[in-house]
Amino acid sequence: MEGDTSLEEIFRLTPAQKSALSKLRLESAENLLRHFPSRYETPIPALPIKSLRKGEEATVYGIIRNLKLGKTFRKRVAVAEGRLEDQTGSIKLIWFNQPYLAKMIGEGSPVRAIGKIAERKGELYLANPHVESISGIPAGAGESLFNEADSSSLLPVYPESRGISSLWIRHAIQKIIKAETISKLSDPIPKEILSRYNLPTLGTALIWIHAPKKENDALAARKRFAFEEVFLIQLSKLKERHEYEEKNSFTINKPEKDIGEFIKRFPFKATEAQEKAIAAILKDFQSGKPMSRLLEGDVGSGKTAVAAVTAYAAVTTRPGGKDFGTLQVAYMAPTEILAGQHFESFIQYFRHLPINIALITGSGCRKFPSKVDPSGWTDISRAQLMKWVANGEIAILIGTHTLIQKTVRFKDLAYIIIDEQHRFGTAQRAKLARKEDTLPHLLSMTATPIPRTLALTVYGDLDLTLLDEMPAGRKPIITEITPPEKRNAVYEKIREELKVGRQAYVICPRIDEPDPSKELALEAKSVKAEAKRLEEEVFPKHTVGILHSKMKPADKDETMLQFKNHEIDILVATSVVEVGVNVPNATNIIIEGAERFGLAQLHQLRGRVIRSNHQPYCYLFSEIKGGKSMDRLKALASAKNGFELAEKDLELRGAGELYGRKQWGISDVGMEAIKNVKMVEVARLEARRLIDENPELTKYPLLREKIESRVDTLHFE
Repeated sequence: MEGDTSLEEIFRLTPAQKSALSKLRLESAENLLRHFPSRYETPIPALPIKSLRKGEEATVYGIIRNLKLGKTFRKRVAVAEGRLEDQTGSIKLIWFNQPYLAKMIGEGSPVRAIGKIAERKGELYLANPHVESISGIPAGAGESLFNEADSSSLLPVYPESRGISSLWIRHAIQKIIKAETISKLSDPIPKEILSRYNLPTLGTALIWIHAPKKENDALAARKRFAFEEVFLIQLSKLKERHEYEEKNSFTINKPEKDIGEFIKRFPFKATEAQEKAIAAILKDFQSGKPMSRLLEGDVGSGKTAVAAVTAYAAVTTRPGGKDFGTLQVAYMAPTEILAGQHFESFIQYFRHLPINIALITGSGCRKFPSKVDPSGWTDISRAQLMKWVANGEIAILIGTHTLIQKTVRFKDLAYIIIDEQHRFGTAQRAKLARKEDTLPHLLSMTATPIPRTLALTVYGDLDLTLLDEMPAGRKPIITEITPPEKRNAVYEKIREELKVGRQAYVICPRIDEPDPSKELALEAKSVKAEAKRLEEEVFPKHTVGILHSKMKPADKDETMLQFKNHEIDILVATSVVEVGVNVPNATNIIIEGAERFGLAQLHQLRGRVIRSNHQPYCYLFSEIKGGKSMDRLKALASAKNGFELAEKDLELRGAGELYGRKQWGISDVGMEAIKNVKMVEVARLEARRLIDENPELTKYPLLREKIESRVDTLHFE
């Protein structure tokens, strides 16, 4: 059996099992070997049926009989039943809501059942037991995990999916291990690196992680695989960086005096953090090599102003060797609302200069200045805009993802600015620039709090700049966790705020009310019902509007415009307002069911009310009393900024919760490494050493193959 042998060739799989394996992305023997346990349990002792007692957990070996399917009398819940017999007696097995389990076990099969002993009407039974078919009932049953020859002392528990249980996965992995498949796998990590950091080889680590004899074995194996994942990511990012550093870019060398004059026009004084960020970017511009930089800063810290200053340097620079024309800037935003907002902001920054600025979204195109009204913008056709962009007349083009469509062609694109959740690699930049030998500079901006170790890993190809200072006069947000009995007091505070002309957001987890006929329906406040309640019962003297993702783009834009113009006092919305909406007069936000949102999302939502020098308030409405969810909300309430919050949340819950592994495409084991600063730094050091010595990794063909195969599975967005 080879590592690439498909699981369908190894096992007889039912349609349900095939579907489950597909959901888990398990296709080959090696895939399954790299499906690691989520935790380990101490084996439950095997007991004869006659000695079982109510309330205890037990492992029972026996023959399964009388399997049947049915439904409970009152609630009509699907139920499967059977009996387990051994030499000392028999006991009933009952599975609720898992009828498929009975179909997976053959009548008269020897099995191992693990579960809790319950009692009903004086009869003992095993409730929802894990059941695994075995080849035969072993002598001394209960002393082993996988079979009588295995002396492992920890029981691995695997992530599972409907149709594939942890027990099935454990049994399947043992079959693959017995076939000596592990010995046929090549270790991607060079021997000298394993030796330098005392890491186990691939073969040893796979045995230790799936069948550890002691806890330290499992920990050593997880450490090795965590290092491997971060190392491969770093290697991929640094290789990509080396490739684009071999390219040329536009040299932009703007006099410091001119930059200073441009900044003086701002209605606020630039912070020291902004000045440092601008200086770092301008220094990169002078190198002639393509810049790749991540600008991370809280909502309201002034990232757009930094973008404007550096864009000014680009668009007031002539293309190389010419005494006419201008370099061009592309500014990509995640939503039409935000793109329109940046368009308006850039008009204010550049209106004193002879600079053409345009907006392109799915809804249409605009250009500033208008020939009819030089102080305003005008709608233009897409075809006309594309012509002006292609001949270089448009200096700054702002838009959504429409910017990277084939029809958008620039003449001298020198600088790309990406705002929130867009990642651009070499290929995308080259595609946008349409020049293979000259890449534009890249600035990626985010307000999402990212732990330093995660930023070093997933943004390994970017230089990191932090905006860790707020503009003068900005007051920190007062954040309060509000239990149900204190809600009326909060409503009264907001009434007082509304009286003096302020506005408020109310964020709800869902759009519509849950279907009462569905048992598992999410019981959470909905935008539509809450807006009606607030308008009729709580704030009858004020205007209430709604905003959610199912609305048409034009309707969303109209609602936001009404809110911005203070035609709406209270906006009830889903998290659609999370990114970029700028309404300085809105200084209050209520977040219903706060425990249902991720911490990074809560931080983004809270940032909506820090757009002015008025005192902002955030009220976290929650019914929880304690536990991890309350710890997270307390961390949000006490953290002074996003950077501090990111580190607190990493400490509380792990990297997978703040910036989830689903978002990054990193495994649970890989995310564990993010908590270990030393491991991340060592992985980065080793990756950099290999790339410096051998940029194309020709000496390490297996590493190169691994990196290329991971491109499709890793997504940094």
